[in-house]
Amino acid sequence: MADSSLITSRAVWCPHVTVACVVADGNRFLMVEEEVNGRLVYNQPAGHLDDRESLVTAAARETLEETGWTVVPEHLIGVHQWRSTEHGDGVVRFSFAARAIGHDPARTLDEGIRRALWLTRDEIVALGDRLRSPLVLMSIDAWLSGQRHPLALLHSLLAEDAYP
Repeated sequence: MADSSLITSRAVWCPHVTVACVVADGNRFLMVEEEVNGRLVYNQPAGHLDDRESLVTAAARETLEETGWTVVPEHLIGVHQWRSTEHGDGVVRFSFAARAIGHDPARTLDEGIRRALWLTRDEIVALGDRLRSPLVLMSIDAWLSGQRHPLALLHSLLAEDAYP
């Protein structure tokens, strides 16, 4: 029989589940410039999975909210696990390759997002420690190497599943 005092005193580990989109236009990639904890950093459009939301829907939603770009996720690039240096928690990130289909330049962007911009890989590398995490370049390099997995690898039993 388990000691119930041990069970109730242990913290429950719960990683942050995040999504990100690599959106390419020729040799440029859609990025966001955002303020995080008083620091200006660069990231792909990315954010947290909301309750009752599919991964693909979350990726498209976050991209729209942070950039004003409507995108269609077409492939899973990879699933990356990392411990954030920003908050110290575990992160599991689902990175998607997405195709841009429209832009609303008048759309108000999420709080903290300064602007959306298109940068080449070399310009992104030059940002150095201003990248929000090592997952930014890891996702771009995976995309550049041709890493593309079908979205059919992901399964959701949510009623409002928006998978294509």
